[in-house]
Amino acid sequence: MATKRRPLRPNLGATAGSPSSSGSNMNFRPGGPDITRSEARGTRPTAAPTSIREILVMGVIHLCKKTIFFNTDLKVALYLGSLFVISVIGDFVPFPKTYFARSDNLFNQYFVKIGWGWTLLFVVPFLVLSAYTITCGDHKRMLRHHFPRIVIATFFWYFWTKMFNVVENSYGRCTTKGYASKSSCLKAGHLWKGFDISGHAFILIHSSLVLIEEARPIIRWETIKEHIRNERHNRSTAENSGTNPLRTLNEEQMRSLQFLYKRLTPIIRTLFIGMAALQLLWDIMLVGTMLYYHRMIEKVISGIIAILTWYFTYRFWYPTPGLLPEAPGNGSFSYQREIPTFPFKRPSHLTTGAASTGSGSSSSRTNVNGKAATTGVPRDQQMPTFMGMPLFTSPKAATAAANLLMTEQQKRERDREQQTLES
Repeated sequence: MATKRRPLRPNLGATAGSPSSSGSNMNFRPGGPDITRSEARGTRPTAAPTSIREILVMGVIHLCKKTIFFNTDLKVALYLGSLFVISVIGDFVPFPKTYFARSDNLFNQYFVKIGWGWTLLFVVPFLVLSAYTITCGDHKRMLRHHFPRIVIATFFWYFWTKMFNVVENSYGRCTTKGYASKSSCLKAGHLWKGFDISGHAFILIHSSLVLIEEARPIIRWETIKEHIRNERHNRSTAENSGTNPLRTLNEEQMRSLQFLYKRLTPIIRTLFIGMAALQLLWDIMLVGTMLYYHRMIEKVISGIIAILTWYFTYRFWYPTPGLLPEAPGNGSFSYQREIPTFPFKRPSHLTTGAASTGSGSSSSRTNVNGKAATTGVPRDQQMPTFMGMPLFTSPKAATAAANLLMTEQQKRERDREQQTLES
């Protein structure tokens, strides 16, 4: 038998015995102009309902992130180790000559030999659209701070492939005497034996690493929508939020960001899926190169050159403050900033926990693979969370945590500004 629900706010509205007392038994919070400021305080705008199509797209994006953002340092080590081990096996153990061992196979002719063109086909539009969005439509900053990365990567691809040809022509000889150059030897139908550094291995590893690095703006891309919603709410209610990364943007930048994010995000996601698929294809083609083409030493040297080029540009040059171009993901705001943690014990007496954190016993950072990491905070001293949000046991604890979080944020900003001035 169904029972009558107890009203959520039985004492709101008319007094007992009045003619309108029946209207007080409402199972919802009344809105409209009669609601007071104290009742509305603390409310935040909620996200729009998520469609099934959006859920499926986000599932595919998640799988692509798991594929392309596999630990890059470990992947580099696997590249070098595989080049050595598999190439040695291929040099001494005769593998069956399949279709893929032929130099005129479909994948070699239309993918590997023009591999850099396929890479640019996905990387250039992804870089332009993502950088244009996070710079709030500032095309001059996008062209100056981000687009040169593609020009630099193309330069190194062209430079090293030409150098490989120079080395082969300079330190080789024709199987038949009387031919001093490789071109004349090959035209006569003879073979040219030289030190042929593997251009296949170089282009595949170089393209794969560039794809990984240039795809990093997609990390935490979905949070931009939440930041826009919260910042619009803060500005409409005249609230000053010290943690929203969009708080420093002016109104024109906010409008541009909101428009560009809504219009370009579907295209950016599609390009990212294509980049993840292409990067996986390059890894598969690299295994075939290890088995059938070139000698071990030629492939290992080309792999080392590709990895050193990647390390010099994406790990040393671009992250250095004051040097252009900037690293992928940098823009007019920092949406990939470190995730704050709340290193407090669960009891409501917060002073002990706050004092311990003031000594610098905990820190939070985001590593190069886009994953948040927390160091120096024992598990039993961390604030309990539910669905990523902290659970406070008292208003006093919540206030103290908010103040501490704002203080740490301001300290990080001062340190960052000081490092910029020193550099």
